[in-house]
Amino acid sequence: MSAREFRQVDVFTDQPYLGNPVAVVLDGTGLDDDTMLMVAQWTNLSETTFVLPPTDPAADYRVRIFTPSRELPFAGHPTLGTCHAWLQSGGEPRGEGEIVQECLAGLVRIRRNDGPLAFAAPPLIRSGPVDEQLVERIAGMIGLAREEIVDSQWVDNGPGWVAVLVRDAQTALAIQPNVTDLELGVVGPHDGESDADFEVRAFFRVPGGTAEDPVTGSLNASVAQWLLASGRATAPYVASQGTALGRRGRVHISADGDGTVWVGGGTVTCVTGVIELS
Repeated sequence: MSAREFRQVDVFTDQPYLGNPVAVVLDGTGLDDDTMLMVAQWTNLSETTFVLPPTDPAADYRVRIFTPSRELPFAGHPTLGTCHAWLQSGGEPRGEGEIVQECLAGLVRIRRNDGPLAFAAPPLIRSGPVDEQLVERIAGMIGLAREEIVDSQWVDNGPGWVAVLVRDAQTALAIQPNVTDLELGVVGPHDGESDADFEVRAFFRVPGGTAEDPVTGSLNASVAQWLLASGRATAPYVASQGTALGRRGRVHISADGDGTVWVGGGTVTCVTGVIELS
């Protein structure tokens, strides 16, 4: 057995335990897939990551991202949480002001300016309108009348997301989903009294039911690309997520002149230690 440096980081919050946690094993060298999956099952978090030397010379480090059941090519809050832990443990990026992460989806740029860490939204692998029959089925999944869904779009950047826009944040927060067989995002605009512009909820399938993710970087990244391109939002804006679960996630969206969308949020270390692995 060998001791590997370990962090648990709360992401998309500046208040510990109110965001979305990710477990980070800072040295995944020599660990096989089964061991990584076993650790992810043991942490029982939505994602656990393993930091490795990069194979691409343009990257600062490589990361593998595991849920308790499978490996993911990309995920948002693990990207920010892993970068936070890597920097905190002494990681030194090659470039000034920007870190480059290698993952199965390719290279992901991460900014660390004066504000929170932010990653460049990856391109969508599926976009465009949603078939009306599926929209009606989604309405049934989330207990809404069809007319309460204002718009819909495929916003898949890897996990398979499809998203619907409802009339307001209150409608989004009142949803009590039925069983879903989709990776489903719901977005509702806030009124001017909130510190956030949109409320986001993320539902995904689990055996025999539906679970909700506290704060979801990948979904917010793809939803931002949709909302900005359609003119339903302007950058910068802030999305809140996790409210229905008692969390206080805040996702900061910005955009460059070249159209690059950046997804940022606070990162806080909650657990520091070592994990014993062979």
